[in-house]
Amino acid sequence: MNDVQPAALHRTIEPAARSSEPGPLDGPQRHSQRSVVIAVLLFCLTFLSTTFVGAQNSGIEHAPLWQGLHYSIPLMAILLAHELGHYIAARLHRVHASPPFFIPLPMPPLGTMGAVILMPGRIARRNALLDIGAAGPLAGMAVALPVLIYGLSTSPVLPMPPGATYLMEGRSLLYLALLALIKGPIPTGSDIVLNAAAFAGWAGLMVTMINLIPAAQLDGGHVAYALFGERQERYSRWLRRALLPVAAIVSLAYGIPELLAGKHGDALEAGFAPGMPWLMWSLVLRLMVGRSRREHPQTDESTLSPGRRAVAWGTLLLFVLLFMPAWMRTVVGDGG
Repeated sequence: MNDVQPAALHRTIEPAARSSEPGPLDGPQRHSQRSVVIAVLLFCLTFLSTTFVGAQNSGIEHAPLWQGLHYSIPLMAILLAHELGHYIAARLHRVHASPPFFIPLPMPPLGTMGAVILMPGRIARRNALLDIGAAGPLAGMAVALPVLIYGLSTSPVLPMPPGATYLMEGRSLLYLALLALIKGPIPTGSDIVLNAAAFAGWAGLMVTMINLIPAAQLDGGHVAYALFGERQERYSRWLRRALLPVAAIVSLAYGIPELLAGKHGDALEAGFAPGMPWLMWSLVLRLMVGRSRREHPQTDESTLSPGRRAVAWGTLLLFVLLFMPAWMRTVVGDGG
């Protein structure tokens, strides 16, 4: 559970998909002074917006701005590690890539819509595609996991007041395993109240899950195409289409029990809302594909080395471990 101010309860902000259009393989990268200045400015604005949201979500009335640093510093470290993973891998493979452009959004719950790296061409080599696609999520997880472990270990488990309304974080297999390992069995009627570091670490897991959806030109789509080649065209199309029934199943799974319990108004609306992010992302991925008949640009006909194949399978397995049926949901108590 995340202890947030009421203003945050009915908003779910999903990080934007990173532009992963591949770039050419020849020549050194030179960024214009303008692009570097814009990247630095956006980073500073995003740091400010996440600090502002962190202060809002601190649970302290009229909290000073610096209070949000407990959230913004670990979150920005996770996002920056993710983007630098992509960027450094692109540099090593001599693929043209812009510096990361962060997207500030001074609204709860996250304070940002992620970041964008622009790659103007296509990645011709399959090994490069795998390295660039996997480097971001793996680098981000290398920072997110210790942040989350520290946050969970310092977050209290408290009884939930009857009729309380609060924001429930999505719970993946990996998150549940860490929670059980660190906190042990949680008594019925109680829950963990995430502190700022824990929420930042959890947000890192959610961002990584979204980017690892193995479809189109998301990071997971890059990894899957590097592994499966042209077969991924079919797999990606199937997965995109499957997001619609996933959205319906998730909404019904949470909404029907609320309906049967006699809930109405905000409580019933909140019950059916958790499937909406999957619906939104089915539309986002459709727009990413556009009018093209291709899910992903072609690469060469080479095969991955055994080591890279292991990395690819491990990265796709990470998506399974991070999968959250409901990313966030508002729990409205009987008295809410």
